[in-house]
Amino acid sequence: MNIYSVIALLGAGAVFFVGIFTATDNVDGFLDGHAALIVFGGTVAVASVSYQIDRIWAMFSVFYGRVIKGKKINYVDTIKQLMSLSEAYRNGDPGIASTVENLNDHFLKECMTMLLEDYLTKEEFSRIMELRINSIFSRHDHDAKKFKALGKFPPAMGLMGAVLGMIALLQTLGKPGAESNVGPAMSVALVATLYGIAFANLVILPIAENLVEGTKETYLNNKIVLEGVKLIWEKKNKVLLAEELNSYLLPGERIDWKNV
Repeated sequence: MNIYSVIALLGAGAVFFVGIFTATDNVDGFLDGHAALIVFGGTVAVASVSYQIDRIWAMFSVFYGRVIKGKKINYVDTIKQLMSLSEAYRNGDPGIASTVENLNDHFLKECMTMLLEDYLTKEEFSRIMELRINSIFSRHDHDAKKFKALGKFPPAMGLMGAVLGMIALLQTLGKPGAESNVGPAMSVALVATLYGIAFANLVILPIAENLVEGTKETYLNNKIVLEGVKLIWEKKNKVLLAEELNSYLLPGERIDWKNV
C-alpha cells in the first residue's frame, strides 16, 4: 500500500470535513438527499451518456492500483531487468525464454518474445513497436482526458440543484410565514453547489491529473524498454545499455550500474 497517497487522500477529506464542522454548529444543514441525488446521480447519468461507462470504471481501477496499491513505474527496476536480459542473451543462456515468460511488464515481455522468436528484422521490429508505443499512449491519454472532462459535470449538476432550490423557494414567497423559510431554503439550495464543487475538485480532478501523469510515465517506460531491447538485439554489453538508458532519466533518477 502507498501510505503517502493514502495520507494525502485522507488529508483532502479532512480539509472538507473540518471546514464543515468549523463553519457552523448545525452540521445537519450540510446533509441533503435531494442535493446528493442531483449531483452524484446526475454526474453518473451524464457520464454514462457521454462516455463508455466501463472505460470510466477502468480508469478508477488504474488510479486505485497506482495510488492505493502503489503500483507506480520504477524506471531503475526496468533498466535492471534489461541489464539482466542483456547478459543472458549475450551468453546464450538457455533459461532466458523462461525468464521472459515470467516478466510482469507486458510490453517488455512482448518485445523480448519477438526478439527470441526471430521472425522480424531489427528495422521491422523497431517500426512495429514504435507504432504500439504511440498507440498505447494515445489510447491511455484519451481515456485520461475523458476522465478529466468529467470534472465539469458535478459543478454543473450542483448549479442545477441550486437553481431548482431557488425556484422552489421563490414559489413560496408571498405566503404567510414565508420570510422565516428564506434562510433555511437558500442554505439547502446551496448545498448542491457545495457537493458539486467538492466532488469535482477533491475527487475527480485529482484522479484525472494522476492518470495523465501515469500515462506519461508508461510512455517513457515503454521507450526505455524498446531502446533497451534494441541494444540487447545488437548484443551490447550491459554497461553500455545502462548508460544509454540513463540518458532518458534525470541525474537523481539514474541507475548506478556499478552497484547492480
